[in-house]
Amino acid sequence: MSELIPQFGGTLWTLAAFLVALAVIVTVHEYGHYIVGRWSGIRAEVFSVGFGPRLFARRDRRGTVWQVAAIPLGGYVRFLGDDNVASAGPGRKVDPALRRQTLTGAPLWARFSTLLAGPVFNFVLSILIFAGFAVVQGLPSDRVEIGRILPSPPGVVNQLQPGDRILAVDGHTIETWRDLGSAIENLPLASTHDWRVERGGAPVTVQGPDPMPPRVGGVAPRSAAADAGLRAGDVITAIDGQAVTRFTEIRTHVEEAEGRPLLLTVWRQGQGEASYTLAPKEQDLPAANGGFERRWMIGISGGESYFTPATRRAGPLEALGLGVGQTWNIIGSSLSGMWAMISGQIGTCNLGGAISIAESTGQAASAGGANFLWWIAVLSAAIGFLNLLPIPVLDGGHLMFYTWEAVTGRPPSDRVLNLLTAIGMAAVLSLMIFGLTNDLFCP
Repeated sequence: MSELIPQFGGTLWTLAAFLVALAVIVTVHEYGHYIVGRWSGIRAEVFSVGFGPRLFARRDRRGTVWQVAAIPLGGYVRFLGDDNVASAGPGRKVDPALRRQTLTGAPLWARFSTLLAGPVFNFVLSILIFAGFAVVQGLPSDRVEIGRILPSPPGVVNQLQPGDRILAVDGHTIETWRDLGSAIENLPLASTHDWRVERGGAPVTVQGPDPMPPRVGGVAPRSAAADAGLRAGDVITAIDGQAVTRFTEIRTHVEEAEGRPLLLTVWRQGQGEASYTLAPKEQDLPAANGGFERRWMIGISGGESYFTPATRRAGPLEALGLGVGQTWNIIGSSLSGMWAMISGQIGTCNLGGAISIAESTGQAASAGGANFLWWIAVLSAAIGFLNLLPIPVLDGGHLMFYTWEAVTGRPPSDRVLNLLTAIGMAAVLSLMIFGLTNDLFCP
């Protein structure tokens, strides 16, 4: 029984993190529908976080009931005259004097903007979170200058100091941060290198670590590394007993193992060295020349060397631009991944369900508040994109009907709407079941 307690606690933590993330994303999405609908003259009867029996509710001065329901797996806005929480179907009959305040009776522009607002608010949430990271953390300065010195394992020689301006490494001139990355290809595999730096206005040569040591910068959710318990900041010092001095060596070991379990010796600040056994997983990844390729991965990305770059403040517009770019990349990746599955370029096991999303959310929360917030931004962008798919019962399905109405001058008939809504509901449920099946049975 005692062995089950940690697992049970981990499950509760995963569930709690998932529900918090879901509540934030759904509330923002539904608030987009609500506020734009209100601005457009459409009355909301109920704004609900969750489904099922009402736990808490209050009515505002506009007559909208704000409630928290017992099943915390989503939410909805029910507008005046709606048949159901999905705002699907022809709607209930209302007083003709109030028809303009219903979703079905409002002008086309009001309906379109109200439905579009949900996904747009999800994208705005993602953009603001990503932009916030740029503002708070700053961006690497234009000068190749060292910011902070990070902890390193015993035996690593690091005579670099905060404020040092990097001039060269082993004789290779460094003028930009990109130069430092390019120089790695020409550096010998060694734990110590000659760093030429400007310190106190004068050049000096000191001993420093490899520019790309085997230090973990990030751990992908649901990866072999996450399952094994690796964390950002860990340093992989050996694989199967062979010393590792550069991050690129890890990839070589992983690819040569071809799924065979690897024994990693890992140094962690405050805990010293420990051993972790993990088996690489095959993944479909975008190829450099287009398309996708299958590679063995353990799910880690490289971090900084044993120092961080000096940073500069990011301006509001620059930060927003970065936020938009990051959000657009997530949308583009979602679109290309979906097309790749449909066209057979990658396996259908790449489509995960609620279990995989919950596990990923729990692992992101375990990695710290910043990781959790970043993951919420990723999920928000992905959910905004999914809601725009032209499937009836999703926002994209409604927008598809509205586009038809704009082109033809009349909405689809009630019979067509009911039929397509039923098909859309079946498609969504099928995708959910398919994703859950993948969670349970895909490797």
